[in-house]
Amino acid sequence: MNLIVICIDSLRQDHVGFYREGAEPGAVFPGVRPPRTENLDRFARGALCLRNAYPANMPTIPIRHELMTGCFGLHERPWQPLQPSDLTVAQILGREGYTCGLISDTYHYRAPGMNFHRGFHSYEWIRGNEYDPWVSSGTRREVEQYVNAHYPAEWRGRIAQYLANTDAFGRDRPEDWFAAQVADRAVAWLRAHREKRGRGVFLWIDSFDPHEPWDPPAPFDTCRPEGYTGPRLIMPMGGLAADWATPEQIAQIRGLYAGEVAAVDAALGQVFDALRDLGYMEDSVVLVLADHGHPLADHGKFLKGADRMYSEMLHVPFLLHVPNGSSNGRVSDALIQYPDVLPTLLDLLGLREYAQTMTGRGFRAVVDMQAPEHRSATVSGYFAAVDRCLRNKRWSYIRRPQGQPDELYDLPTDPLEQHNVIDAHPEAAARLLGTIGPQFVRGVVRSIKGVQGQYEMGSAAIG
Repeated sequence: MNLIVICIDSLRQDHVGFYREGAEPGAVFPGVRPPRTENLDRFARGALCLRNAYPANMPTIPIRHELMTGCFGLHERPWQPLQPSDLTVAQILGREGYTCGLISDTYHYRAPGMNFHRGFHSYEWIRGNEYDPWVSSGTRREVEQYVNAHYPAEWRGRIAQYLANTDAFGRDRPEDWFAAQVADRAVAWLRAHREKRGRGVFLWIDSFDPHEPWDPPAPFDTCRPEGYTGPRLIMPMGGLAADWATPEQIAQIRGLYAGEVAAVDAALGQVFDALRDLGYMEDSVVLVLADHGHPLADHGKFLKGADRMYSEMLHVPFLLHVPNGSSNGRVSDALIQYPDVLPTLLDLLGLREYAQTMTGRGFRAVVDMQAPEHRSATVSGYFAAVDRCLRNKRWSYIRRPQGQPDELYDLPTDPLEQHNVIDAHPEAAARLLGTIGPQFVRGVVRSIKGVQGQYEMGSAAIG
């Protein structure tokens, strides 16, 4: 049995058409056309689709650690390289006779000393995304066309680096775009290794897009509202968007993101076609997931951040195809966390014994349709921050630092998380606290900070 993992950076669940089926028609944001994701949608219809798969330790590199090692790091692990004690999926499968490959334009992987290519027999880097220090000769374009008057020198420099990187090729041609390059090399690797002898092959495909900058090639840049004549703000800043962008600029940025999603979907279509044409779908476990979503000023701010623990960042697509699997074509609401992924994959490959020392828990029973549930609650956050989001299927409880009220949202009735009901239901927050190990939560565990006051919870209420 082969293993193919396709990890997509910064893809929101609500921008994948399959996840929107059955919902009220219309765009996610007013005036912004939803992206076309027919390739992801087609793959989803033949896979187990999870609606509640959550990363724990954020963002990019800590999540890759969870996925590659099957271990939680939220309580102890900042953004850091792989450590000598970390045992990764590539090392495990390499020991078992698999040929392991990594193809990515996620430049954090190849930063000096990061070591995330450890254990792979081959690894290919596509250079130049975001502000990867690739081209040092400067850009031929005017940075002023990509910023407004509020952008400081630091952000102008980041955008200038991206422009210099992408001056090196015809950026409007879809085949030159980063995700397309990743897809092309992945297809070549899959074709070259189709008859590889040994136990099987393992390929990790990692697309940095639709991570910002959001600069979709022309054929896919069709989601933005019409009539806009301002700068092409391909890289939004943090902070409150209303402080540095007009409503029209915010809508344009959202449209650029949607166009980038459509371009990623088109590139993935090449990979999905190759998997089918070369026969991998018959003898391979194929996982397609995003590391996290991305705030688009839904709650006032663009970009990821420890204070943005809402569904736009936490709800991600998660699609698992198992050859002849009973769950293919089904949708599950089971709660899982990303450290649970590797133990499950190893179980599917017949290598369950390697998962014994991992802190994630395999959800093979969900995959085999033998159990409808897995976890009772999940936890997400940044290692260095106090903010934590604790969730079950009904409630989302966000713990805030001292001096800020906590937040509680009733997800079935308030999916956009607009109405904080912490004062009305502090007991729901307390119950969520009781399901999570205290090592994952910083600060005073037995205290719920409401808008109107503080609620001290006894052991009976929390337990």
